Amino acid sequence: MSGVNEIRSTFLDYFAKQGHEIVPSSPLVPRNDPTLMFTNAGMVQFKNVFTGVEKRPYQRATTAQKCVRAGGKHNDLDNVGYTARHHTFFEMLGNFSFGDYFKPHAIELAWNLVTREFGLSPERLLVTVYADDDDAAALWRKIAGFSDDRIIRIPTSDNFWQMGDTGPCGPCSEIFIDQGPELWGGPPGSPDEDGDRFLEFWNLVFMQYEQIEPGNRVGLPRPSIDTGMGLERMAAILQGVKSNYDTDLFRSLIDAVAHGVGRAPEGASTASYRVIADHLRAASFLVADGVLPSNEGRGYVLRRIMRRAMRHAQLLGARDPMMFRLVPTLVREMGQAYPELVRAESLISETLRLEETRFRRTLERGLSILDAETRDLSEGQNLSGETAFTLYDTYGFPLDLTQDALKSRGIGVDTETFKAAMERQRAAARAAWSGSGEAATETLWYALRERVGATEFLGYEAEEAEAVVAALVTGGAEVAALEAGQEGLLVATQTPFYGESGGQVGDTGLVAGPGLKVRVTATEKKLGDVFVHHVSVEEGRLAVGQAIELKVDHARRGAIRANHSATHLLHEALRQVLGDHVAQKGSLVSPDRLRFDFSHPKPMSEDEVAAVEAIANRVLLQNRPVVTKLMAVDDAIASGARALFGEKYGDEVRVVSMGLGEAEAGERPRTFSVELCGGTHVARTGDIGTVAVLGESAVGAGVRRIEAMTAEGARRHAAEESRRLAQVAALLKVPAADAPERLAALIEDRRRLERELTEARRKLAMGGGGAGEDPVRDVGGVKLMARTVEGVEMRDLKSLADEGKKRLGSGVIAIVGVAPDGKAGLVVGVTEDLTGRFDAVALVRAGSERLGGKGGGGRRDMAQAGGPDGAAAEAALEAIQAAMAGE
Repeated sequence: MSGVNEIRSTFLDYFAKQGHEIVPSSPLVPRNDPTLMFTNAGMVQFKNVFTGVEKRPYQRATTAQKCVRAGGKHNDLDNVGYTARHHTFFEMLGNFSFGDYFKPHAIELAWNLVTREFGLSPERLLVTVYADDDDAAALWRKIAGFSDDRIIRIPTSDNFWQMGDTGPCGPCSEIFIDQGPELWGGPPGSPDEDGDRFLEFWNLVFMQYEQIEPGNRVGLPRPSIDTGMGLERMAAILQGVKSNYDTDLFRSLIDAVAHGVGRAPEGASTASYRVIADHLRAASFLVADGVLPSNEGRGYVLRRIMRRAMRHAQLLGARDPMMFRLVPTLVREMGQAYPELVRAESLISETLRLEETRFRRTLERGLSILDAETRDLSEGQNLSGETAFTLYDTYGFPLDLTQDALKSRGIGVDTETFKAAMERQRAAARAAWSGSGEAATETLWYALRERVGATEFLGYEAEEAEAVVAALVTGGAEVAALEAGQEGLLVATQTPFYGESGGQVGDTGLVAGPGLKVRVTATEKKLGDVFVHHVSVEEGRLAVGQAIELKVDHARRGAIRANHSATHLLHEALRQVLGDHVAQKGSLVSPDRLRFDFSHPKPMSEDEVAAVEAIANRVLLQNRPVVTKLMAVDDAIASGARALFGEKYGDEVRVVSMGLGEAEAGERPRTFSVELCGGTHVARTGDIGTVAVLGESAVGAGVRRIEAMTAEGARRHAAEESRRLAQVAALLKVPAADAPERLAALIEDRRRLERELTEARRKLAMGGGGAGEDPVRDVGGVKLMARTVEGVEMRDLKSLADEGKKRLGSGVIAIVGVAPDGKAGLVVGVTEDLTGRFDAVALVRAGSERLGGKGGGGRRDMAQAGGPDGAAAEAALEAIQAAMAGE
């Protein structure tokens, strides 16, 4: 008796003979606990029974409970495959007493099962008890015959279980097995307890208290029992193997994986086989319990599990979807115990096949981006958190998958920046909801979408259209009508108004009808295809079912179109000038200007900016038609269309092409720019008018930003720049053409004077103070040069300290610089021969405290600090002298 299925049956049958009801496993999605993402322990389905809220027709129960730990507090995902016992899915065997038997019988039942039914040698077993649980210790001595050295008292919360801050709680007793001296590790409670030699496999929880509040516990009138044994661990013990992955069930799954990839596990690749086997179980049981892959909540955790396994299948050389082919093996191994697997087999297989097919379409593209972004990184360095976030947000690469892909190269991920990007996204979502007064009405939009369907967008061809009001929303709820003076949100059956997306702002305009005038102040999209118009009723009454005419602000739309098309031209021009590494990192297309963020490691030179502007203008002057085609996304990519990193695409995409590039010798010129884009564009490149680059700046590490104007906006900007140049020239009393040269000369004169002034202050500072004052003091035979200076910046204080150290030869120099605003900077230098006696950091902190500062930093030979109280400069120097003297 050592197979997994036999061990499970033996456990359940044993307790059934002891009067326990065999209760089927509850689903992995908890029915009675909204705080849990997944069922993670056997007692979850009995929580309400333990608290007295629910009554069952039995007082004793036993279960084999399906559990998942892959999200939230209990998250084992990162370790799975790389250790002997971590799993995302596992089975928890348990027996429960709801006020029936307590410690004596619980310990007796456990001891008889492990020693008689499972046949474990008593000499290999030992237990832990909570430090002050004398009852449990006495019972183990009596029932098992353990000596005190095999009953280990644990004073920490590891051996005291509680459901939460309040509710049932009690001490625990864990049963361990000694796996032999060939494995490293010490018994529980020892410094080496994390080793593998002593393995815990069963936890008995004695619920004997109720916690009223932290620190206040009372005894339960009917104490209860909750136990949990890991089936996978017990199988490894009974089968004589040291890893759960070497048990019969996992061997079958791993053999199926090996058959699928055509090679047996060996070396470092063994972890990939384990990941796939484990994740197959988790994914299959989650689908069987109604969870489907998605981008949020439980569905997103499932998608993470699936895609991590699929990534490892790819590492093993699988070129076609493989995981769905493993499902029959899993059903054969576990279907008898869990008939839901048999019922859902086809759904599980199809879900895995579709997800893997979908993921493989983006995997190669994502991995190529990952490779490009880490090409210059070496072992020990980190991938940018922003890049990791974009891989997650756009290509479905969860953070752990990215980390997993980089693990073999010793490259990490800047997780703090990743978390910040995630929080930015959440904050933006929260702001969007709260800004429209709908913070708590997400379900409203789902329900509305189900009822009225997607909005038909007509804005590529038209700026005016007739439609019917499909829904009106105000104050977070649907309404039948909006009266004059009211504001709200309008959903129409169709619309020419573009909803903000892809960096392009939404349209504004008017809604009209008989006696009706409504202003549209913004347009956005909900759920991807519901166009929502922010409206203000100026005249009349706007009602659901009413026929209306929608009119987009033509001039504003025209300016937006010109700026959006110019963005495409600038993107390609940047690639031609700077190189193929340029990729879009963000954009904003508004009526008055455009902003384009792109990857580039350093600032652009003036010549590079001018070249980009010139190329864009050369192409727009061709005045060629802008061509838009609808294509399948894979066909579009294959044809050479540029997909933007960070943009989401559906199955069908719009491909926007514009302009002609310069032809190679003997070849026809190629289209200048071809991109996937859902925005609105000009009809011909000449409609852009002109492109005027306003400037280039940094956004973050490796990301630059270029801003520009087009058409009328560019003309107005040029006129304003010309007017201001004329004003500057008049102030300088030179012609406009000579203004830059004259200004440069004035700036150089100022810099020269500043250098001379700084040097004069340095000489004054080091030359001594008033008559008879000697800046060098003797402190226990050590020279201390202590000075207060004014008008000297911190960087100059450090050079003064270096100069002072040279003049002293051996000693300490302390200089306080008092700024015009009364604040002070402090520098302390210690010559090399004295750094063993004096620490500049300790001395500068002593002085900084008198200046009202907090600490300071540096090295033993040079440190700096500051403070708000420059008037205490002399007191700071005296504090440093006292610190040197040891006072």
